[in-house]
Amino acid sequence: MKRNSFTIGCLAASAMAIATLGSCSKQQDAAMQAPAPSLQVVTIEPTTSELFKSYPAILKGKTDIEIRPQVSGFITQVHVDEGQHVRKGQPLFTIDQVQFQAAVDQAQAQVNAARTAVANAQITADNNKALYDRNIISENAWQVADNQLRQAKAQLVQAQASLTSAKKNLSYTVVVAPSDGVVGSIPSREGSLASPSSMTPLTTISDNSEMYAYFSLTEKDLLEMTNGGTTSLSEAIKSIPAVKLALANGTTYPIEGKIATISGVIDNSTGSASVRALFNNPSGMLRSGNTGQVNIPVKAENAIVIPQKATFEVQDLKYVFILNDSNKTVTTPIQVQSLNDGKNYVITSGLKPGDRVVTEGIGTTVRAGMEVNPVDANAAQQAQPQQAQ
Repeated sequence: MKRNSFTIGCLAASAMAIATLGSCSKQQDAAMQAPAPSLQVVTIEPTTSELFKSYPAILKGKTDIEIRPQVSGFITQVHVDEGQHVRKGQPLFTIDQVQFQAAVDQAQAQVNAARTAVANAQITADNNKALYDRNIISENAWQVADNQLRQAKAQLVQAQASLTSAKKNLSYTVVVAPSDGVVGSIPSREGSLASPSSMTPLTTISDNSEMYAYFSLTEKDLLEMTNGGTTSLSEAIKSIPAVKLALANGTTYPIEGKIATISGVIDNSTGSASVRALFNNPSGMLRSGNTGQVNIPVKAENAIVIPQKATFEVQDLKYVFILNDSNKTVTTPIQVQSLNDGKNYVITSGLKPGDRVVTEGIGTTVRAGMEVNPVDANAAQQAQPQQAQ
C-alpha cells in the first residue's frame, strides 16, 4: 500500500515538472516571437566640438581709485551719491575752508609786506648808489644797502611761495574726481573728520568703461597652453580665442572678452598664476566686485560626440551599446575627454564614424545581444515639437 502511494506521488511530481517546463518553453517561445523594441539610435558622424573651460573670476574696474583727502578738516558738503557716474574734475567733497582761507589771507598779507620792503630797499639802494658814484659815501655803505635789497627780494620770494602753498591747501578742501567713473560707498558724511592718515578712504571711483576679470590658471594649464613650453607665453595669449563671461545669475554677458595678461610668476602657495581678461562695458552693467566665471573655448575638429545618456559605467569604465549588421546590441568600451558640457561626451577612442549607438533605454531596457528596431534619434527629436504643436 505504501509502495503504491510513493509511486503515485512520483508520478504527480513528474507531471508538475513537465507542466512547468512546458510553461517556460511557451514563455521563451513567446519572448522569441515578440517584436524587437523600437529604440532611438544615433549614427556617428564627425562634427566640430566647442567646449568651455570655466574659471571663477572676480571683476574690477579698469581703475579703482581710492579717494583720500590731502588736508585734514571736517566735511561740510558731500556733492555726490553712491553709484553716481561722475566726470573727471567733478567735485565730490568739500572740507571746512575757514582755516585754509585764513592761511591764504595771511600769506597774501606777507607777500604785500614783502613787496613794500623790496620797494623801500630799492629806493635806499638806488640813492646810496648815486651817492657812492659821487664819492659822498663809502663803498661799504652802498654795499650794505644793496645787500638789504637782495634780502628783501628773497623774503618776497619766500612769501610768494607760502602764498602758493596756502592756495594749494585751500584747493585741496574741494576733493574732485581724478577720472571718469562710478562712485562707490561713502562711509564719511557731513560733519565727519577727514584726514590723509585715515585708514578708510572717503570713497572709491571706479572706471567701469572697461572691466578686468581676474582668475587663476594652474601650472598644468600653462604647460598645455604653451605646448609644454615650446611656445612663448605671449604667442599663447595671442592664440587664445575670445572668452565669455558667465554672470552670477547663470546668464552669459553679451560681449566677449580677450585674455590681456598672464602673470609671469606662479604663486607657490596656490600653484597658479594670475590671469586678467578684458571686457568692454559700455552700458555700465558690470561693476567692481561682481563675480562670475570666465569660459575659455576649447574647439576640436572632426570630433565624435555622443549624448551622455547613451553611456553606462561598470567598475569606473564607460560603455555604450552599438548595433551590428543584424541590429543586435554589442557592448563596446569607450574613452572620453574629461572636459564636457554636462550633456555630451567627446569620444577619444572606442567609436568610429558610421557606428550606430543606442541612446534610449540604457540601464533599463537594453541588454547585450538584444535585437533592436533602430529609430533615428535626430528625426525623433525634430518630430517632438511638431507633435506638441
